[in-house]
Amino acid sequence: MSKISKFFKGGGSAASKGRGGPSPQEALARLRETEEMLSKKQEYLETRIERELALARQHGTKNRRAALQALKRKKRYEKQLSQIDGTLSTIEFQREALENSHTNTEVLKNMGYAAQAMKKVHENMDLNKIDDLMQDITEQQDVAQEISEAISNRAAFGDEFDEDELMAELEELEQEEMNKRMRDVRLPSVPSTSLPSRPVSTRKRVEDEDDMKQLAAWAS
Repeated sequence: MSKISKFFKGGGSAASKGRGGPSPQEALARLRETEEMLSKKQEYLETRIERELALARQHGTKNRRAALQALKRKKRYEKQLSQIDGTLSTIEFQREALENSHTNTEVLKNMGYAAQAMKKVHENMDLNKIDDLMQDITEQQDVAQEISEAISNRAAFGDEFDEDELMAELEELEQEEMNKRMRDVRLPSVPSTSLPSRPVSTRKRVEDEDDMKQLAAWAS
């Protein structure tokens, strides 16, 4: 069994011992409280150091014993302040490590849930059935493609006739229709006798006038 599985199942003696311990949130809250308390203690010690330094300057050579006592107290406060600085650094490191551990724990837990969900989903899946299914889908897609191509192609009804022969027959029909129209057209008839020329008409009119004169003379 892997370490992650043991972690999520809570197996092992270390997990049993830690069941009654504080949660990461509780431990982080305690560490922050401790940091806040030590920060206040730092401010207090810094104030005392400034005060003792002022007393040492005030007494100076006038009261060297009081000045030395003030400097001794300042040294003790500085030592305590240095210890608190080291403690705060340790607590800060521990808090960051705990925060990272808590984050990693949540990440691993969620990853474990996801892995279990994937396992549950894949329980009813058979790789052989999946391969067969994909093969069936591919075959049906090929069949559908062939049907689409067959439907989209122009139907070849009547393609067994010779197109040149049909065109020749059509031209023959058009020529017959044109000849029929030409026969139905009626042209004006041509006169059988020639028209008299103008000089002949003029001469005939002169002869008629002479005849009329002769008739008039005979009558008188």
